[in-house]
Amino acid sequence: MKKILLLILKFYQRLLTLFSFGSCRYHPTCSEYAKWQFENNNIFLAFYYSFIRILRCNQLFNGGLDYPKVKVKFKRNKCKFKKINVKYWYIPYKKDNYLIIKNWKWKNGNK
Repeated sequence: MKKILLLILKFYQRLLTLFSFGSCRYHPTCSEYAKWQFENNNIFLAFYYSFIRILRCNQLFNGGLDYPKVKVKFKRNKCKFKKINVKYWYIPYKKDNYLIIKNWKWKNGNK
């Protein structure tokens, strides 16, 4: 289900945004925000946060930086050091809550 939703978002970002006026009031854009939410949250929370974000994307709100927030519990590895590719940086926000910031040097072939 997530893959289908991510494909729909990719289609929207590539083709339908060409016909829209202006741009989003926030950074990252609303479609990119929704994409990050679907990649890092369960479907219901991603829909909820994306819907709230789209409702706020109008002239009544200032806009600005609004990174997605997720709740994550990390597992500790036992001294296995190897080179990794980082797609998202998790910045601590509150206990077990993190802001997501994308690594812009990430390429899709790095999976």
